[in-house]
Amino acid sequence: MAGKLTGKVVVITGGVSGIGLATVELFVEEGACIVVGDIQDGLGTALQQRFLQQVLYVRADVTDDGAVASLVEAAVERFGRLDVMFNNAGAGGDFSALIDLSRGGFDRALALLTHSVLSGHQHAARQFRKQGGGGAIISTASAASFQGGWSGAAYTIAKHAVIGIMRQATAELAPFGIRSNAICPGVIMTPIMASALGVPKTRADEFLRFLTQRFAKVHPIGRVGFPRDVAEAALFLASDASAFITGVSLAVDGGATAVTLSSFNAEVAVATREFLAS
Repeated sequence: MAGKLTGKVVVITGGVSGIGLATVELFVEEGACIVVGDIQDGLGTALQQRFLQQVLYVRADVTDDGAVASLVEAAVERFGRLDVMFNNAGAGGDFSALIDLSRGGFDRALALLTHSVLSGHQHAARQFRKQGGGGAIISTASAASFQGGWSGAAYTIAKHAVIGIMRQATAELAPFGIRSNAICPGVIMTPIMASALGVPKTRADEFLRFLTQRFAKVHPIGRVGFPRDVAEAALFLASDASAFITGVSLAVDGGATAVTLSSFNAEVAVATREFLAS
């Protein structure tokens, strides 16, 4: 059933690896034209070469509001319009406990994980309204948007704020036919997991295989998540199949947040120490 996004123009931030890359690949299969924003130029250029007719890579540090605006401008200039904004860029950031969190570490997390989502909403919504209304905004939140204990304090607070942006956007933008929804992934096996936890690149693949086995039971469904799982959720929220859905925090976590009070942050720290010592 390919073609769910035929004719749609999409901006995806953080689109050259992990969840973003899986989403670009799936959206291309479904017929979308995509502007990818990221700061990994080598990967971005290679991705554009893979999908030369459908993908444009633009270097964009999403902590800069002007860079987010440039992504929307690039979509309109290259493809003529904008239909979907996927605020996906992110990183683990400062893993300090609440009592040890510095103002600088907190501010950096907010800039990347929260301010960028606000910028994405603002610039996308202005373009949607200029086009006459309609449009979909999707933001990558987290299981840490629902519960404490999934990550460090800065990440958890910032991801809670993503839900607040999405809900306020629903109140203000739904009358213009603009939808805003958030995806809340659980434990997803991406390269960012290894780098965020200080695992050497040479052992990243081995580490992800280790976590895949170690944390399968964190999710009632019996396995960890993968980038394609999140991409499929994004496809639904970007497509006309979700035309009557806005203001939703969609958990893509194998049921974890439905039944547990997670201690994942502490557990993964122990697991990482065990792995590095092996």
